Amino acid sequence: MSWYERREQWSAQVEDAREDGDIDYARVVHSASFRRLQGKTQILNLGDSDFYRTRLTHSLEVAQIAGGLARQLAKSFPDHPATAHLPDRSLIHAIGCTHDFGHPPFGHGGEVALNYCMREAGGFEGNGQTLRILARLESFSANAGANLSRRTLLGVLKYPVAFARAANPALTPRLREGPSTIRVLDAAACKPPKAYLDTESEVADWILAPLTPTERDAFVTIEERPGKHARTLHKSFDCSIMDLADDIAYGVHDLEDAIALGLVAKDRFAAAIESPCAPFLDALKAKYPGESENDVFSAMVEDLFGEEDTRKRYISRLVHHFLTGAAYREETAFAEPLLRWRVSLEGPRRAFLDALQRFIVEEVIASPEVQHLEFKGQTMVVAVFEALAADPARLLPKAALRRYEAASGDLRVICDHVAAMTDTHLLKTYERLFSPRMGSVFDRL
Repeated sequence: MSWYERREQWSAQVEDAREDGDIDYARVVHSASFRRLQGKTQILNLGDSDFYRTRLTHSLEVAQIAGGLARQLAKSFPDHPATAHLPDRSLIHAIGCTHDFGHPPFGHGGEVALNYCMREAGGFEGNGQTLRILARLESFSANAGANLSRRTLLGVLKYPVAFARAANPALTPRLREGPSTIRVLDAAACKPPKAYLDTESEVADWILAPLTPTERDAFVTIEERPGKHARTLHKSFDCSIMDLADDIAYGVHDLEDAIALGLVAKDRFAAAIESPCAPFLDALKAKYPGESENDVFSAMVEDLFGEEDTRKRYISRLVHHFLTGAAYREETAFAEPLLRWRVSLEGPRRAFLDALQRFIVEEVIASPEVQHLEFKGQTMVVAVFEALAADPARLLPKAALRRYEAASGDLRVICDHVAAMTDTHLLKTYERLFSPRMGSVFDRL
């Protein structure tokens, strides 16, 4: 079996010059799911600024960084056995552009809310929804969704374990206990395991079909963790490239947004990264000895929090610092090259990137300003889902209702409908259903 096989037989026109990666990339960027990413913000809805990143611009940056990683590895390690198996640029761009397809409106808060809504119907997880969209819901084939090549889907399969197998039964999604006049989700209990949805088990089996039984069993190994969901231990070569690119984009570009929009303080940033950034400062001294002879750290902080041009210069340098530090890692349990080789960032550069990501989480994501919006988003997602599920024949749009009836009333169809909504679509649907003064018969559903 070929890694470039598709679930539904398809062959290019004789005059078509494209390769498999080109075809997959074309289907991704022309998909409805890709366009919807422009209406899903990276860090909730930050207001009227046209600067901040959406899931669409973030995905484009992940794809570009992933392509850069592949090119850099080929240059840095030309004779390494893994280099012969690097993905072509179109294929890794396709994987990078799709990695957030399954994220619902209002970010990870929406993911927690939908997992609560689906608590008795198979749960919900954003990465698992990405595979479902690509393999089943997109419209490029009769029954195989976008009908992408096996290798592309392997790169998208970030967590190769079924939801039910990874889920800890003690962590059943529920509401917070205690007296209250409002319903508040227990976020810890509602957080889903990282897994593909049980509905896509057949797809996962097809993706892994070329592996020997021994390698497949090893690849889907999970680690049980007391008090937490189980976690997977392996991902494919291509997926590791995308995953590192996502980490770099998250740690560096989300920082750029946070600084530009005034969401973080200069002194707190300096305190959080002064020690972890030492290797980066050493690299700056070596490359640009005349820029700041005395205090490189202070110069970097001032420029990041200064004008847009100086901030962009340091953002570019940070991306380059992490990208050029990537290296191959071997997993000797596997003979298949797409599993044997991984790409990782280790040592001081990994510690620095972790510090940047941790800073964004602590200072922005976990801030009351963002958590207020996340709480409101969760409330709206649950309300819209439950309203549609309570009376689907009356409230579901016609196309969604046809899918729901064809699926014999499967709640997964309503979940697909809500998860696909942009932030604005969800907000307008909520207002139309629950706000007395909002909504018109002429509104498009």
